[in-house]
Amino acid sequence: MVLALDVGNTNIKIGLFDGDEMIQSWRMATDLVRTADEYGIARMQLLRSGGVEPSQIDGTIVSSVIPQLNYTIEHMLDYYLHTKPLMVGPGIKTGLNIQYENPREVGSDRIVNSVCAYNKYGGPVIVVDFGTATTFNAISRDGRFLGGCICPGVKTSVEALVNATAKLPTIELVKPSRIIGKTTVTNMQAGVTYGVVGQVRYILETMKKEMGEKNIKVVATGGLSELVKDEVGLIDVVDRRLSLLGIKMIYDVNNPKG
Repeated sequence: MVLALDVGNTNIKIGLFDGDEMIQSWRMATDLVRTADEYGIARMQLLRSGGVEPSQIDGTIVSSVIPQLNYTIEHMLDYYLHTKPLMVGPGIKTGLNIQYENPREVGSDRIVNSVCAYNKYGGPVIVVDFGTATTFNAISRDGRFLGGCICPGVKTSVEALVNATAKLPTIELVKPSRIIGKTTVTNMQAGVTYGVVGQVRYILETMKKEMGEKNIKVVATGGLSELVKDEVGLIDVVDRRLSLLGIKMIYDVNNPKG
């Protein structure tokens, strides 16, 4: 079995694979002050809750956007699961041609999402990830990562709005039925959700023009992708497992016998 970890700014997603099938998945909060032991004990409890013993894990792979946590995660996997994890980063085989001015700058989260989208849905494809940041990645028909753009995430925008004002309250992220709200809360909900809709729709339309290819698919992932999918009208697929599947694909490319 292979354990895949997606270490994000807000959450750590964990997928357990038996062959090509993801048989278990978990999510836990990212915490910079947790020790390797605390993470290790939590991982052991999650595995055993799924009826899996640590000795059944043959390999591990990590995609991380938090360099400060890399040593902690590597040490935890080495000590508790007795595996040396494969870290998604420079020098690793992905199957994509990264056409960035400096390929080392591309976040591993964007790479794993792009790998999965291209291999699962084909190219050309645009990947939209609604996370702490909202990222857009363009992949050509022949597997070239062309670049993209990065915007503040939906929750990040709301937190900035609330923290920078004296009276605006914390709100639940739901889409109101009308854009003209009658309360401060519905005003904020409309501004956030429909503002994202307009932003995403414009970026997708412009990216498609710049790519200059036909039949470009749009694949969305991230917790808030369902919130805006229907209103945007340009998203073909929502795949919440995109990152973990992409991490496993990269593991297989680098471990052909694994």
